[in-house]
Amino acid sequence: MKVLLRSDVQGVGRRGDIVEVKSGYARNFLLPTGAALLANDTMEVQASSMRRGRDVRDAKSREAAELQRTLIEQANIQIAARAGANGRLFGSVTESDVVNAIRTATNISLDRHMISMNEHLKELGQATVLATIFEGVVATVNVEIVAK
Repeated sequence: MKVLLRSDVQGVGRRGDIVEVKSGYARNFLLPTGAALLANDTMEVQASSMRRGRDVRDAKSREAAELQRTLIEQANIQIAARAGANGRLFGSVTESDVVNAIRTATNISLDRHMISMNEHLKELGQATVLATIFEGVVATVNVEIVAK
């Protein structure tokens, strides 16, 4: 079944795309939630208009994300955590802790899902964490974990 996407749907397509999906997925999810419309021959003009608008918004968002990336990379991000005598933390520093520290240092709000770590930080010292701010815009965040 061909549908015109009205919003970005992960794994399916982006706003303004005409895509082929299974009929059950379209009937049970895309159409009732308003994420898509049934496509017909006259919708190509509407789809191209939606894509142009999406491209303009994406360009503005990418510029804003580039600015945020430079601010985050230049900031001194410190996280205070309780630690033992040997430098191991009682607990760990999670993605939420990193997001809160970035918000405190730079006044930039990120979602915890934007932060990617191999594993939670469990020792005092320097660590590097990646933050995906926008598609293709990744900030390298240098985090310093200090003892309380």
